[in-house]
Amino acid sequence: MTPFWQIVLAVLAGLVLLWAILVLVLWAEQRRHPRGASVRDLLRLAPDVVRLLNRLASDRSVSIRVRIWLGVLLVYLVSPIDLIPDFIPVLGYADDALVVAIALRFAIRHAGRESVDEHWPGTPDGLAAVLRLAGLG
Repeated sequence: MTPFWQIVLAVLAGLVLLWAILVLVLWAEQRRHPRGASVRDLLRLAPDVVRLLNRLASDRSVSIRVRIWLGVLLVYLVSPIDLIPDFIPVLGYADDALVVAIALRFAIRHAGRESVDEHWPGTPDGLAAVLRLAGLG
C-alpha cells in the first residue's frame, strides 16, 4: 500500500472515530437531560422556532455574531445532511433537538430575553417550552 493511501485511510478512520465520539456525546447528553430537549416539543414548536430564528437573524439590533450563529443554524435545519441520520431511532432526531437547544441557549443569552419575547410568534406556553428546550426555563 502506498503512503498516499495510508494517509487517506488514516484520515477516514479519524473521521469515523470523531463521528462515533460525537454520537456517544449526543447520546450521553440526551440521557443526562431527558426533559431538556424533547423531540416531541421541538417538532410541535418547529414552525414558531423557525420564525423566531428568522426574525432574530434579520433584526439589526441583535449582534452580528448571534445573527451569523442563527443563520448557520437555519442552514443546518434546512439541509438534508445531518450529523446522525434521522432513520436511526432516538438519536436521529435527538441531534437536531440538541443542536437547536444549544443554538437557542446561545441566542437567548446573547440577544437577550427581551428580544426573544419581542420576536416570539407563538403562545406564552410555546415560549415557555422553548425556554425549557434551551435549558433556561
